[in-house]
Amino acid sequence: MDLSDALQMLPPPPGSFIDPKLRQGNTTVRRLKTLRPLTAAEGNSEPSTSTESSWKKRYPPRVPNLIGGRFVNSQSSTSIDVLNPATQQVVSQVPLSTVEEYKAAVFSAKRAFSSWRNTPVATRQRIMFKLHELIQRDIDKLASIITMEQGKTLKDAFNDVSRGIELVENACGMAMLQMGDFVSNISNGIDSYSIREPLGVCAGICSFSFPAMIPLLMFPIAITCGNTFILKPSEKAPGACVHLAELAMEAGLPKGVLNIVHGTNDIVNAICDDEDIKAVSHVGSDAPGTYIHARASVNSKCVQINVGAKSHAVVMPDANMEATLSSLVTAGFGSSVQMCTALIFVGGSKSWEDKLVERAKALRVDAGTEPGVDIGPVISKQVKERISRVVQTFVDNGAQLVLDGRKIVVPKYELGNFVGPTILTDVMEDMEGYMGEILGPVLLCMQAATFEEAISIVNRNKHGNGASIFTSSCAAARKFQNEVESGQIGINLAVPTPLPLFSCSGSKASFTGDTNFYGKDGVKFYTKMKTVTQQWKDFSGNGTSANIMSNDHPNNGEEQNTLQSLDFPSNDVVSLGLHLRDFSNNEVVSLPLHPNDIHSREGVSIPLHSKDFPSSEGESLVEHSRDILNSDGISSGLASLDGSHWTLNF
Repeated sequence: MDLSDALQMLPPPPGSFIDPKLRQGNTTVRRLKTLRPLTAAEGNSEPSTSTESSWKKRYPPRVPNLIGGRFVNSQSSTSIDVLNPATQQVVSQVPLSTVEEYKAAVFSAKRAFSSWRNTPVATRQRIMFKLHELIQRDIDKLASIITMEQGKTLKDAFNDVSRGIELVENACGMAMLQMGDFVSNISNGIDSYSIREPLGVCAGICSFSFPAMIPLLMFPIAITCGNTFILKPSEKAPGACVHLAELAMEAGLPKGVLNIVHGTNDIVNAICDDEDIKAVSHVGSDAPGTYIHARASVNSKCVQINVGAKSHAVVMPDANMEATLSSLVTAGFGSSVQMCTALIFVGGSKSWEDKLVERAKALRVDAGTEPGVDIGPVISKQVKERISRVVQTFVDNGAQLVLDGRKIVVPKYELGNFVGPTILTDVMEDMEGYMGEILGPVLLCMQAATFEEAISIVNRNKHGNGASIFTSSCAAARKFQNEVESGQIGINLAVPTPLPLFSCSGSKASFTGDTNFYGKDGVKFYTKMKTVTQQWKDFSGNGTSANIMSNDHPNNGEEQNTLQSLDFPSNDVVSLGLHLRDFSNNEVVSLPLHPNDIHSREGVSIPLHSKDFPSSEGESLVEHSRDILNSDGISSGLASLDGSHWTLNF
């Protein structure tokens, strides 16, 4: 019986409010009119291979929900067009899922949890190993989806997926990451240990900035900890999430463990309010992150929110100019400009700014699929217009616009949402727009007379995602590391995001919630601690004892072979006296056990690591000896000395 069959036999979770039809099991999604699988006949079909998912045969494809292990078409009458940022062509449509569809996904996850939590962690890890292999296999396809929906260059999209692969690798080590603690004999006869248990149904709300990395920093570690998961992709770039879910199902993830529900505000509110969802993760910008944290927290959920990825880079006069400029250009204009960086030059900066402008002008702006492209389009016309307004606000407040990329036109892609490299100098802290993210190819250049002033500028900003210093001085780097109030510190690199072995430790307004993402902190977030204290002793008052029962005993337990005491004799030899009753004459035969010298005591000695004793003094006791009732010698009466038939009753 596979897991899906087992799940169908389970009773519905207590307090469930789902339509009774849904209680029939995962297969009921195909019976519900509102949750029917897609067919190729729907929409204007285009040629496709026979192995292609049915929802992809429709044009434009309408991305499905994943509920109970099945990709099903939403029956919502409302959908959102996903547009290619370079061409404005419709890539796909995202449905605004119905309340019933959302409840079905939560019900499926809740029902799957009881079996999934008891699945051995090694089994869960193996599924992650397979998912890791499949993502690597499809990395080019995933990068292409990201470029088409979000606008990143193929190179940046490839890096997005590669970062996600590292996060899956981290989940593959869950057995060690989830280990608890043990203290033996913490008090007389008392042991205490702690274990980590999954929370239950968890949820992730994704933004469009990193379409592969963001879902992969959520659901792999959550489900490998034993939770089940509801994923809400960004309505602007859902394709990577859906394809990752397809790969998870191909990797062998049981039905109901991972579910996807598309939507916008209504689904977000439902996730925050649902009492069956125990934890919520979100990565995005300030306003939605603050809202999600407030609404989910008031409903007693564990929450982790990464927002406000505002970072600073302090450039010291002794920094290596060439290496520093290369790093700053990457930070300011790479990754579809989803990393917002402000530069603080200590001392004179005119020569730095001139060279920075030269390098920025050399960058090629084009569609992300074109060869040799450095900067792709931003995701929407609304984002392009917002960037233009923010830049103009800086200019109106006295900043110098030394490079303006707002009016750029890209041949063949005149309708694209392109913004060229833009550099503003003489930026001050009190200027509108400085405190927040711009999320566009815009670098802000500031001045600081001293190193201490530069540190103060960094610390006065409400965000604390990351801060970097470029210098040749170990003393300056150490001072910066100790005094700057950012969660992630870079020394001679501009994007100090750690590998998944460590946690993403954004601070101040850049993170809000219980525990940070991935690494050990990620495991803490998706689990709860349970501490067990146990005591085993002889309640008869005669010391610690253990009754050893033989499965081969003909009297069915009326006579017992008993290890009478663990109190050692008062001599220099440590021995355990095993008192066996000779069932033929009802006499007690003492068999002292001694691991080193089998002839050091009277009676028959039993070595711990021997099946047959050498023919010397005393009697030989063989593992598979004669019947204990035949009285023709003393036999163990136990089928083996390896413990395979012994029962310990404490």
